[in-house]
Amino acid sequence: MKAPDLRRAGVLLHPTALPGPGGCGSFGQACQDWLALLGRHGIGVWQLLPLAPTDGTGSPYSSPSGSALNPWLLDGEQLVQQGFLQWADLEMLPGADAGAGPLNLDAMPARSQAMGEALARRWPAQPTKQKQAFARWRRRQRGWLADHALFMVIRRLQGGKPWWLWPEPLARRQGQALRRIAAQQASGLLAEELLQWQLQRQWLQLRKQAERSGVQVLGDLPFYVAHDSADVWAHPALFSLQGDGRLTAQSGVPPDYFSATGQLWGTPVYRWPLHLFTGFRWWLARLQRQFELFDLLRLDHFRALQAFWSVPGDATTAEHGHWAWFPGWPLLTLLWLRQGMNLPLIAEDLGVITPEVEALRDGFGLPGMKILQFAFNGDSTNPYLPANIQGPHWVVYTGTHDNATTVGWWQSLDGDSRQRLAEAVGAPITAPAWQLLELALASPANLAVVPLQDLLELDDRARFNTPGTSTGNWTWRLEQPIADLEGKLQGYGEMAARYQRRS
Repeated sequence: MKAPDLRRAGVLLHPTALPGPGGCGSFGQACQDWLALLGRHGIGVWQLLPLAPTDGTGSPYSSPSGSALNPWLLDGEQLVQQGFLQWADLEMLPGADAGAGPLNLDAMPARSQAMGEALARRWPAQPTKQKQAFARWRRRQRGWLADHALFMVIRRLQGGKPWWLWPEPLARRQGQALRRIAAQQASGLLAEELLQWQLQRQWLQLRKQAERSGVQVLGDLPFYVAHDSADVWAHPALFSLQGDGRLTAQSGVPPDYFSATGQLWGTPVYRWPLHLFTGFRWWLARLQRQFELFDLLRLDHFRALQAFWSVPGDATTAEHGHWAWFPGWPLLTLLWLRQGMNLPLIAEDLGVITPEVEALRDGFGLPGMKILQFAFNGDSTNPYLPANIQGPHWVVYTGTHDNATTVGWWQSLDGDSRQRLAEAVGAPITAPAWQLLELALASPANLAVVPLQDLLELDDRARFNTPGTSTGNWTWRLEQPIADLEGKLQGYGEMAARYQRRS
């Protein structure tokens, strides 16, 4: 497991966008077919967004757990085939008849809860071998699993209220109150833990398939964790909280390309002195969990390891924050030593990047990111211009999940920028998504990644996320079966091979 050191081509596609029954993509047949398609055409990297449970808006970057997997992705058909459920259980799930169409954010929580309840109901009849395997897994995951299950069960009992509005004995994790919950809600806790066990079983089978197919899986880790999360509830001293659980300081970024008032994320910033004092125990455990799940890991908002934008806890915009310094070197050094002096990380180094951030990234040999949609504003020194990408330690993208699709970007592009793109391509622009992709493949970067929407030449109706907005995001799904992507992936593989990017 290491950062990309060979020329590879990749595709960005989150599993929720896969086709299939139940109204949401899953770790089921479509996912298996997708991996087989990538392997068949030499596409060596599959990039995902965080696999964590989502918040109320569907965002995987604001999760109630930094270590759990999203139960929406659990494939019910495999559970039936393996004897954990029966077909009747699937037929009774909310949204059982849902198929194609956008992800229904309102329906999925009820569906996954009902699947967990069905797993718990069928559990007493499972063979001893399965119960022993589950018990072993629970012991290995005890650092996060029990807190996650308790958090999810209590939150439902409290009508979805955030943890700092729970009754004080529960908010402050008093032992007697938690023991009472454990006794009274044993079935609910079992359901949450079984969901996570089955999710990991299915995901690791996919990982094995990816390895056989020559495909590396690139995950994504948000830098911060949600205020209303099991992580913050279980470890409040590690975060910028008042005694009543409210924020003393929150995260975000100053005004930038995406927003004139900055981005206010509403997550607590870290109390870094305490993390340093504990030898970064919480951070190292968090990262180790991700390394169990992925070959490579994109560390979102990498620049916060050098300095982070801290905004007062009661602020409503990110305009009036300040940069607070943190020496990321000790954390990365510990991780570097633990990983055998090789970090399988990619630094998301977008935004306000200083020489100090670059020194931190380069000091550990981490690839940075280049976004070609940012390149054609007329500035010849623009670091995203293909001609200005120097050396192989980069991941170059046409766009990311936060950008317009390339077709949507092209449609909104002014005439001068269109001309500059044509000059970079050396030809008239007739297929902007594929022509921008060829610029990425031709670059010296070790890894070139394209969102699937760009391969399919889709406009902004297929956009996945618009930063700074809270509605209409994360819901796009493929409208066609995986088999119908054969021609596009074959063409991509052949183009990648011309640039020595065939895995």
